[in-house]
Amino acid sequence: MAGHSQFKNIMHRKGKQDAVRSKLFSKLAREITVSAKEGGGDVNANSRLRLAVQNARAQSMSKDVIERAINKAAGGEGDDYAEIRYEGYGPGGVAVIVEALTDNRNRTAGAVRSYFSKNGGALGETGSVGFMFDRVGEIVYPAAAGDADSVLEAAIEAGADDVVSDEENHIVTTTFADMNSVAKALEEKLGEAASVKAVWRPQTTTPVDEEKAATLMKLIATLEDDDDVQNVYANFEIDEETMSRLSAA
Repeated sequence: MAGHSQFKNIMHRKGKQDAVRSKLFSKLAREITVSAKEGGGDVNANSRLRLAVQNARAQSMSKDVIERAINKAAGGEGDDYAEIRYEGYGPGGVAVIVEALTDNRNRTAGAVRSYFSKNGGALGETGSVGFMFDRVGEIVYPAAAGDADSVLEAAIEAGADDVVSDEENHIVTTTFADMNSVAKALEEKLGEAASVKAVWRPQTTTPVDEEKAATLMKLIATLEDDDDVQNVYANFEIDEETMSRLSAA
């Protein structure tokens, strides 16, 4: 299994789902407020806000909560958040990118650095691992949106670069520049997506053994649990047998 934040489904389990959902809503609301503060509260005129709202709705965030997050920015109540990217290496030499929204750079930088050092990793300078990733658009539809062939056809017509379909989802990849236009074209064909976002996709992956994988899982879970961290990406590769054992642990 290769990827980035899939670890959240392994680490946050049994009795933690409510807390995880609350934290997710908090991060989605923060993104909505920051988007509205940056480009205004009109979803039709602010593409970043439109995507933030769409992703919040996909997670079943209520209309009232979404509107409060937008109004918070309109009323000048939102804190001044800075968007920061941290880069470093985790256990086994895995490259890690951390995206944060913070109102206190020193607090967040200190916390992220400690997470890396306590879990067999090392925080580097911005750009130290970014060259190993491509910035792309990722549009996700549930399997129910259509069969693989129909989704592929719609994606090609919309100008997407690639589609990967499995039993649960259709994952459409676009260039970063084309993400909004492709998402809009797909919405006309397939309806609203489950999520639309810019992601860091690794160009190559790094194999990780079971011992290093366990520590890497802990690092990524700890990062994702931080209120200031929005997204975590890593270029790991873990075989299915190892992943199954770790999931059952």
